[in-house]
Amino acid sequence: MPGNTHNVAKTYITGSVVSKDGTTIGYRQLGSGQGIILLHGGANASQNYSKLGAALSDTFTVYVPDRRGRGLSGPFGNDYGMHKEVEDVDALIKKTDAHYIFGLSTGALIALKAALELPSIHKAALYELPLDVDNSILTMLSSFMPRFDREIAEGKVAEAMVTLLKDFGGVFLPGYLQPLVAITPRFVLVRLFTGLLRRDAEHVKGDDVPIRALIPTFHFDYQLVVEMSGTLETFKTVCAHVLLLGGSASPSFLKHTLDALNSVLPNVERVELPGLGHGAALDGGKPKRVAQELRSFFL
Repeated sequence: MPGNTHNVAKTYITGSVVSKDGTTIGYRQLGSGQGIILLHGGANASQNYSKLGAALSDTFTVYVPDRRGRGLSGPFGNDYGMHKEVEDVDALIKKTDAHYIFGLSTGALIALKAALELPSIHKAALYELPLDVDNSILTMLSSFMPRFDREIAEGKVAEAMVTLLKDFGGVFLPGYLQPLVAITPRFVLVRLFTGLLRRDAEHVKGDDVPIRALIPTFHFDYQLVVEMSGTLETFKTVCAHVLLLGGSASPSFLKHTLDALNSVLPNVERVELPGLGHGAALDGGKPKRVAQELRSFFL
């Protein structure tokens, strides 16, 4: 049932659907036209697609779910894995009759797996999914995930954010910021993020999820990357038309994955966006530029 209406970039309503295991999956809905589902990536929620959703809403009915474990949706559950995420997508499609899907990062990984298993997906646009094709992504992640999980378990969310930034997130920063982050002492960054978390909590509005609640969810996205590692060849039978999107300023390991998928998927096209990075589709990136490519592909 539609819920409260809020003004975030553009007016939306909220709705929900019950997934196969009984978990509620809540979503934001805006616009009119053919339905499109937008899946967010790690440490994000539907709020991070406010501008992208608004940019697409003049052409599409946009559905932006909070993936399970976040915001409007229920918990991850005891048997969490890719099959649960695909079941959630399936439930959304059956309710909304939306046959187009876009995903960023792990959201794109889910969209790809869903396109393999669900014939109801006709077109899928994937922005820089972390599908590990040569063990390079897992090697990088496993170097810091134990520390991240330990800090989260101890309630040290700011410290965990610094671990992500120092050991992983730094590769997604603009080039001019990477050296600065590298030389800045951890304790300084921890102080900065502690203040950021406090200010964010004070200004959370409507259905938005505080950053403090989103950071721990990165563990579950890492779980999906581990599960999907080495599965490249299985996607030879994807029937949906797939658009592979990426930015020229993004890390080379993500471009390598796109190259590998481009050679495997049977009905695929690839677009590289000049000057853009991994977070281009998010509110802090260049969502209008991404929306242009999505509109061209889905129409």
